[in-house]
Amino acid sequence: MTISFRESPPMEVLPVTCLVDAKDSLGEGCCWDAGAGVVWWLDIARPSRIHRLNPATGEHRVWHSALLLTALALRTSGGLILGGEDGVYGFDPTTGAITPLVKPETDRPQNRFNDGACDPQGRLWIGTMHQNIGPMGEDLPIPADTGALYRVDSKGKAQRFEDDVGVSNGPCWSPDGATFYFSDSKKGVIYAYDFEASLGVISNRRVLNDSHDHGHPDGATVDSEGFIWSARWDGECVLRIDPKGRIDRVIAMPAQRPTCVCFGGANLDIMYVTSSRAHLSTESMARYPLQGGLFCFNPGVKGTSKHHFAG
Repeated sequence: MTISFRESPPMEVLPVTCLVDAKDSLGEGCCWDAGAGVVWWLDIARPSRIHRLNPATGEHRVWHSALLLTALALRTSGGLILGGEDGVYGFDPTTGAITPLVKPETDRPQNRFNDGACDPQGRLWIGTMHQNIGPMGEDLPIPADTGALYRVDSKGKAQRFEDDVGVSNGPCWSPDGATFYFSDSKKGVIYAYDFEASLGVISNRRVLNDSHDHGHPDGATVDSEGFIWSARWDGECVLRIDPKGRIDRVIAMPAQRPTCVCFGGANLDIMYVTSSRAHLSTESMARYPLQGGLFCFNPGVKGTSKHHFAG
């Protein structure tokens, strides 16, 4: 069956398990740590929480942060690299210390950082957006596309590559590292770029998929066959999109707002999905009472590991 860019296959209803009823206001940033056999994720909304779950034992640990945290990646030196409200930080799980690395956007105090991920060479690509979370966790409007996309290296040097971004999300790479994907959730677009690994630069931006039939593109990852998996905010599903931008699969989720996806498990054949429960209607919560939880399902395909930050 040939699927056009605008058509979608039927919704698939797979067995989906809620591993942790975390009640996250804005769950995000899930990442599998193969060495420790754990999955990390965040609750962005104030006060932010860093979650760690060992699916084999059920051990679930939480760290709290007064700093708004938005993204995470593993570090080759141990611990995590974090996107924070105003920049990039390091996190030591042993001590709980969160230390600043770089603040590349001091000229835009109205913004906050959002989603980020590391390229195969260990550089962090992280985007920003207009601040939409108030001091008490209230939802604020996004009046303009003030966000940008940055590359941050292990020495903390940052360079801006995109501008006029509404809501930055979903950075990920093709298995061969030659293509970079980046989403603007506000515009409802997933972009593809040529990626020059040796220089760490992107070029030749084009629209990969701009379907508005399944909510908005949020966090994303890529499987071993080169297909993009996109969590769909307000879409109640996760999409699998082929490298030409055609929707290949639509997986139903027990949440109105799936936010991020990653592959994990010993064989990278389990998909973990974070979700949000903030500001949802009574009807939505009655329909999906476990929203804000960490979910998982078997996607029937193996994934690729998320890359570590080289520092």
